[in-house]
Amino acid sequence: MSQEKPQWTELYNEVVTGGLCTGCAACVIACPHDVLNYNDANGVYKPFHLDIDGDLENCTHGEKGCTLCTRACPRFRNWETEIDEKRFERVRADDEDFGIALDIVLARTTDPELADVGQDGGFVSALLTFALENDFIDAALVSGLEGDGSTWQAIPALATTRADVIATAGSRYTYSANTLAYPEAIEGGAERIALVGMGCQASAPGAMQARKAGKIARRLSLTIGLLCSKTFDDAIFEELFEAKYDVKRADIMKMNIKGVFQLWLHDGRYVEVPLKECHAYTREGCKSCPDFAAEHADISTGGIGSFSDWTLTIVRTEVGRELLNAMVDAGVVEIRPGDDDPAAIALLRRLAGVSRKRWPATAVAAPSLRSA
Repeated sequence: MSQEKPQWTELYNEVVTGGLCTGCAACVIACPHDVLNYNDANGVYKPFHLDIDGDLENCTHGEKGCTLCTRACPRFRNWETEIDEKRFERVRADDEDFGIALDIVLARTTDPELADVGQDGGFVSALLTFALENDFIDAALVSGLEGDGSTWQAIPALATTRADVIATAGSRYTYSANTLAYPEAIEGGAERIALVGMGCQASAPGAMQARKAGKIARRLSLTIGLLCSKTFDDAIFEELFEAKYDVKRADIMKMNIKGVFQLWLHDGRYVEVPLKECHAYTREGCKSCPDFAAEHADISTGGIGSFSDWTLTIVRTEVGRELLNAMVDAGVVEIRPGDDDPAAIALLRRLAGVSRKRWPATAVAAPSLRSA
């Protein structure tokens, strides 16, 4: 961070209204004065400043020297090189298409229950369950569904038990700022907290750690990244799924994306929606995001490639490697080389490259972003 001490005014103008904000809400949970809130209505998904102090683009605490919001933001100025140097002690090389990696494997749970409720091999469900039950973490910030799940409205959720992991398993392709479950974790006494999220959220702990954002940077001790090309506005349910395919929210039992948007319904039907029909509902915060591969996570995962019951798993840090090795030794997951699925690796490289090209030329560019 520069000596000029950039604060909310700079963050608001350069990121929030400058087209770079992904809606991760890291600034909201980092604010020590509770003057930032989050708007998730009508597809906005952005932080805003409360009028109890200053106005939309002015913060009196910032004027007095508070910089926590800019320290937390994973899209503010030289975010990529700062996080790379903190997490990996070097910046990403031009030929590291999907970020710095120690190991690439295919992984899946050996637990039938977790395999049934989880997505693409149930690896993330197995990882969270193992980490909670074996003293790696105290809690995990994840996404869930409101109410009984029939609305498919994704919301931030906290997992502290196996039952919580099972209840929040599976994929949602509308957005949830999982970081917003952090206050609940702290209220429960958690000191070692895992964050599960797409690249936009997975860079937040690294940003906080690189910029020395205090206790919150220390507490976010494990990051599980989800491979992600985009998420969709909530309007996709009524305006596309229901209007064209006669599929109501409450009809949906499970969803996935494998070249098409796949919908499994409670009445036994299966519906495929071409992705080209879904593009119009791309969430605004995804349109400039360059990080398909969750490059700053400890472990990045995704169900791409030829094997639907295996999860492509990228181990990026020694923390991630230690956890995966412990899981393998305990027999809770099985792994095989990532090279067993060359199509998955090729797709990973291609989609990572496509996402990199989204980063605006007008933004502060890291060398690795300029080379894409």
